[in-house]
Amino acid sequence: MTARLAALPWMFFFGVACATDPRPPPTLAQNRELGSFAQAAAWPNAEPLIAIIAAQEFIAARHERDGYEYFQKLAREQPQRPVLVSLEGLLQARAAGEIALLSRVSWVEDAIRKLDRGAEADPGAGRLLRGLVFADLPERFGKAKQAVADLEASLDSRESFPGDLDRALYRGLARAFHTQGNEGRSREMQQRAGIRSLDDGEVASNFSVGAEEGFRFTNPKLVREADGVYVAEGFDFANIAFLVDAAGVVAIDAGTTAETAGAAKKALRQITDAPIRLVILTHSHWDHVGGLAAIREPGTVVIARADFAGELRRMRSSQRTFSWFFGKRPVGLDVRVDRTVSSKESLRFGKLELQLIPVSGGETDDALFIHLPRQGLLFVGDAFMPYLGPPFLSEGSPDGYLEALAQVRALAPRRLIHGHPPLTRYFNMDAAPGLEMALRGLHDRYLPDVLRSRPIADILHDEYLPPSLREAPKAVLPYLLVRDHFLQRLHLQNAGYWQADGEGMEVLTRSEWAALLDEMGQRSEAPFVRLVEDLLARGDGPLALNVTEMGLLRHPANEKLQRARAKALSMLIERYGPVDPFRFIIYSQWANAPLRPVAGPTAEGR
Repeated sequence: MTARLAALPWMFFFGVACATDPRPPPTLAQNRELGSFAQAAAWPNAEPLIAIIAAQEFIAARHERDGYEYFQKLAREQPQRPVLVSLEGLLQARAAGEIALLSRVSWVEDAIRKLDRGAEADPGAGRLLRGLVFADLPERFGKAKQAVADLEASLDSRESFPGDLDRALYRGLARAFHTQGNEGRSREMQQRAGIRSLDDGEVASNFSVGAEEGFRFTNPKLVREADGVYVAEGFDFANIAFLVDAAGVVAIDAGTTAETAGAAKKALRQITDAPIRLVILTHSHWDHVGGLAAIREPGTVVIARADFAGELRRMRSSQRTFSWFFGKRPVGLDVRVDRTVSSKESLRFGKLELQLIPVSGGETDDALFIHLPRQGLLFVGDAFMPYLGPPFLSEGSPDGYLEALAQVRALAPRRLIHGHPPLTRYFNMDAAPGLEMALRGLHDRYLPDVLRSRPIADILHDEYLPPSLREAPKAVLPYLLVRDHFLQRLHLQNAGYWQADGEGMEVLTRSEWAALLDEMGQRSEAPFVRLVEDLLARGDGPLALNVTEMGLLRHPANEKLQRARAKALSMLIERYGPVDPFRFIIYSQWANAPLRPVAGPTAEGR
């Protein structure tokens, strides 16, 4: 559940704005996040999370009324799914600003009744959604006390939710306590949520990002996966795993920087003082090798794939264009490997039995699986990263992705442990069979189109959902996170640089397009401003950002365009927060919009 549930527009009840807000016109550009999640949410066996993300995307697109009508229809057709009536009530409340003033109170009261029904039928998701909405209701509705009860109950059962939602829960509590007049508790909850004001409301998850620290998926914690198996999550961009045995410790990967890897190691020292005897590197990317200096100890043996050195050279030569991924601390790429693996081999260390399995992964050519057959655990690094290699580097392989999924099917472990927390949570063994089938269907459906250079934009606009996904609900979210990146990488590797519609034959810079638009507007900034304001009203974030940036190339001092750019970036941060961390990081950097870590207490394991 990563839906962003921001402040409701209650100024329409008690302000000077008495006219209804018109329903926004449709977007000009396709919104695949909204379209695909909404389509999958309609399947009767869909996971509740898919419906919640669909609701988030309606909110991010500023089309709450459309979302309300969509979920109203689904709730009537599928009464066995209580999350649908909860989301109908949520979006109905969100759409209050579009309702005539004299009808708004009854409109919201009707939404409250639906939220109550949803909470009664599904105390988990239903109470969470109700609490977040009730926290934003004005005092006259008398729901702040219920909001506190719902949100505190959700905090008590946070481990049952498929995501880290402490920020949203604490933010909701801050607003509810404010409504009750308890400013002390409200400020305490703001501090725990990592927000500066009650109006901060774009991100529900525990993501944090900034120029200094870089990006974190979650709060720092040492997660116990099995006896003697721990995973350090949230200390930096990637995970570090520790296998603890009487003979010593085996580390899997080494984090991003010496400082952050050292913090993870310090957490390990609360468990054991045993020396780190082995470090096994799943692949050569910055965030998995950069902290090796802090993990390596006297006598530590570092193991990697045989072609690790070649991939590491690529990392050394590449420029980290987007600095908010890892922050300002130095990433150590002076990595010395003591032993390499070129084929599958077994390794005994104390009582641990490991299998080291080279694979053609989806991200790099030097992927190495670490299998613990006795524990039923398979450490897969970033072989299943949705981006199939960093989008700004020439690497990654759709065929390798499929081959790695086949290897997982053959090994049949109990649990997959990835290099980043969300992958472990969602790209799990319940999802793997359906994901493999769906991606093979995607590959076979579109490779012929790619080979004849059908434009990638046209391919993506198909929003293809393989029929097999309908019977594999656990695979829907991983598939939707991977799909576009899978197709883009497939296209780059198999199509020419001239596409079937002529795209690529004449390459024009953004400045040249800006000059053309400026000429069409008679060299005035006013047409840019009018167009951008219309696009923002439509919820057309990507087009709005492009137009504002072209307008600023021609009219860099225009304050209206500068403000419009900030609004467009905010819209994109909200849109991609639940589904695309890389875009979220880059848009946050462009907007200079850091997000502080959640300060609330979190469990040390699960």
